Amino acid sequence: MHIRIHSRLAVLAAACAFAGANAFAATPAEMRKDFEAAAKTAMPGFSGLSAARGEQFFKTTHGKDWSCATCHGVRPVTDGKHTVTGKLITPLAPVANASRTDLAKTEKWFKRNCSDVLGRECTAAEKGDVLEYLLTLNKG
Repeated sequence: MHIRIHSRLAVLAAACAFAGANAFAATPAEMRKDFEAAAKTAMPGFSGLSAARGEQFFKTTHGKDWSCATCHGVRPVTDGKHTVTGKLITPLAPVANASRTDLAKTEKWFKRNCSDVLGRECTAAEKGDVLEYLLTLNKG
């Protein structure tokens, strides 16, 4: 029995390592903590997440002449619309859309959208800053 428990723990540890440390975050606060830790690891001088940087990143056009706001709207507490397909996009801010706190979906869409907007994946600092910005928004 002792060996079985250790084997299960080893499998769980391997799964955690494979999926990434933030794969188990369930709340925006946990995601924020994980993005910040990853940013500090990647950039030793990193001083913390910034809602102001996140807002600037969100609203600024990047390599492909798009910004996050191009599709999600300048205040992402209402529906957006995909610029190319015209598809409706539900609000991005967690205060207006609780499903935006699902980590798997968050990572999936960051990967896809950062590729569309930047032509590369977002860094942990960029993701964390955008999350920090989104968490400052209210419905009003």
